[in-house]
Amino acid sequence: MNQELKNDLLHIDDLLEAVKLQGLDFLDKLPNRPTTSKQINISQENLNTQGIGGLNALQSFNEKLEKIINSSTGPRYWGFVTGGATPASIMGDWLAGIYDQNTQASSGQGDLSAIIELETINLLLDLFNLPKYFLGGFVSGATMSNFTCLAVARQWFGKQFGFDFAKEGVTKKIKILAATPHSSTIKSLSMLGIGSNTIEKLKIMRGNRESIDIDYLKQKITELNGEPFILVTSGGTVNTVDFDDFEAIAKLKNEHNFWWHIDAAFGAFAACSPKYQHLLKGWEHADSITVDCHKWLNVPYENAFFLVKEEHKMLQTETFQNSNAPYLGNPLDNFSYLNFLPENSRRLKALPVWFSLKAYGKKGYREIVENAVETANYFGLFIENSEHFELLAPVRLNTVCFTLTGEENQSKVNDFLTGLNDTGKVFMTPTVYNEKKGIRAAFVNWRTTKLDIDIAIEEMTKLIVKKHINTN
Repeated sequence: MNQELKNDLLHIDDLLEAVKLQGLDFLDKLPNRPTTSKQINISQENLNTQGIGGLNALQSFNEKLEKIINSSTGPRYWGFVTGGATPASIMGDWLAGIYDQNTQASSGQGDLSAIIELETINLLLDLFNLPKYFLGGFVSGATMSNFTCLAVARQWFGKQFGFDFAKEGVTKKIKILAATPHSSTIKSLSMLGIGSNTIEKLKIMRGNRESIDIDYLKQKITELNGEPFILVTSGGTVNTVDFDDFEAIAKLKNEHNFWWHIDAAFGAFAACSPKYQHLLKGWEHADSITVDCHKWLNVPYENAFFLVKEEHKMLQTETFQNSNAPYLGNPLDNFSYLNFLPENSRRLKALPVWFSLKAYGKKGYREIVENAVETANYFGLFIENSEHFELLAPVRLNTVCFTLTGEENQSKVNDFLTGLNDTGKVFMTPTVYNEKKGIRAAFVNWRTTKLDIDIAIEEMTKLIVKKHINTN
């Protein structure tokens, strides 16, 4: 055995203690850590021949690389719908690394950690009040969740014409309808060979909306004259957190032949609160659903899951089966994640989710969701009452989309945002909405309070004066 490796094994308690203390220090100082890392030049090094051991590696990391770690898991990082990590989820994530299981089979011998995954999916269905006829699994993020769901939808579409796309390739153009699809959906269509340009855009509702115009959808379905299609809908759009009318779509689903997919990456968590669960009414009739855990569930990256109705289990197995590997057994004999999603090798992603769900329960997640919406509205009220800023859309849930007041200031929006992010006190992202340059703040972190909003408001106000932005 390598001497450094042997030494680290003998002193594993010292290694883990050092990392624990550094982690605690990071979490303790997280609210004051900069939200933006400064660009630095990193000198490239050759790999040491003998190795330096774990503690020296930690020291080297701290001296050279630790400084680029920002507070993206902190209370004032409002970009990209980035959540934090609850204490219990950190526990689960540490154990997932220590146990180092490859989540594959759920029966038989060897690694049976998939049983934990199945139980966690069951807990999530309960959290969202969804029927038990959904089957699910964990993937790295919303992109892979959308990819998995749409891969099964692709197989379904082919079967409507007697084709097995998983074996034969896509031999027929697939009809995709959507109004405001997330970029990860478009990326998934590209990876699936369906084509990123195949989406036929549906009209959206009038009145500053991003949701599907149901009357227009009915018209398109009539024009298709019974031809099957895949409908991609939104459970919370990126800019304005708008929801499609799931009840109306569910009625159409009973009357027409199409695959219904819902991208509810973060909007799904509206189901945790009696105040907002009406936004998802009818979503249980969808064929597939995407949900992201490292957003509003507040667990460490990379973590998301997909849901597909159990009635499509055979389609899913056809899509992802390892049929050419005799040592893996017959994919049709027993349920196995090897034949149920893209990756053959996966860490135990369910464990941090299981820990957090068990630790905080339905009440805990209801409070996390309602706090995020409350802080979003608090920030939105400031924007609405400010002479310097204006809302680009109503605050529907947990995202505030706004811009500088006045057409003459459109050219200054990006410069203002860059200056704001450079303060290191808060981080938001640029966007474009209704052909206007804007700024987007997403509230999902369990740590965020109104005090954090006040800090951001103070920085924004100071920057307005500093930049001499005239909005009168």
